[in-house]
Amino acid sequence: MKIIVSNRSGVPIYEQIKEQVKAAIFSGALKEDDMLPSIRQLARDLKISVITTTRAYGDLEQEGFITTVKGKGCYVLPRNKELARENAMHKMEDGLIIAITQAKAEDITKEEVIKRLNLLWEAENE
Repeated sequence: MKIIVSNRSGVPIYEQIKEQVKAAIFSGALKEDDMLPSIRQLARDLKISVITTTRAYGDLEQEGFITTVKGKGCYVLPRNKELARENAMHKMEDGLIIAITQAKAEDITKEEVIKRLNLLWEAENE
């Protein structure tokens, strides 16, 4: 697993780590029972504070993505279908916000957007 962080990003580093681990889990790059790098090793690799990696892993554990086994390390938990669905819903909402913003900018009505969405939905089901 490759994690890349940016000090120039407006997103805190612990949040960047957390989101990249979650994305790897959702994509299947990280699977159930896969071991994550140790907190200290990840901090060393990324040249960041152990406190930062501890925060990222702690958040991931609280959110149900990983578990920590004392003396052994951090492991990916079974993929939670509810969390995966919630993630998919957020991605869909992001796309819809872009579409709605574009529609409003071009004076396309809500009804026209819904009609087009229904057409596209049906076309994908064929």
